[in-house]
Amino acid sequence: MNATRLLAMLTLAASCATLPNAMAAGKAGPVAPTAMTVSLPANLQPVGNATMRFLGWNIYQASLWAAPGFNPQRYADYPLALELTYSRSFTGKAIADRSLEEMRRIGRFTPEQEKQWQQALAEILPDVQEGDKILGLHQPGQGAVFMQSGRPLGSIRDSEFSNLFFGIWLSEKTSEPALRQSLLALGKPAAN
Repeated sequence: MNATRLLAMLTLAASCATLPNAMAAGKAGPVAPTAMTVSLPANLQPVGNATMRFLGWNIYQASLWAAPGFNPQRYADYPLALELTYSRSFTGKAIADRSLEEMRRIGRFTPEQEKQWQQALAEILPDVQEGDKILGLHQPGQGAVFMQSGRPLGSIRDSEFSNLFFGIWLSEKTSEPALRQSLLALGKPAAN
């Protein structure tokens, strides 16, 4: 995705007055949808990209955008966008399960949070096929918004969730340090 297309997607997101919300922070169990405004700066720039591989198989291509001055050690403090372009088919449930597994590497959360986040991700994340793209928008102090092809999928209004979720790729505790290095353009970008 080029910078122009990303900015168009962010403009579309910013023009949406509300997006479905899978859960409200601090509430147990399913919660009726509420509004979440997308407010990201228009000055997001490409940072880096990387290819996630497992046993030699391409899983997805990840691309990261952030505002000028982005500090990877404090990634949670910055608005950013992360797009995954899938190379294989996965169910939304499998993506949600794996996300929570990876989030456990980054930080601690309660069984209740895990249950809420699992349910929210399962409701938001679609099944994907080869070539499908999902864009995640991190909003510091607010939560995360997810989109597919410019269409809102949903949001999770929980900053702790968003920090841990984006930490899957950006935290120094990631299970994939080489992918992180390429994504943050700290080394050579991964081959496509």
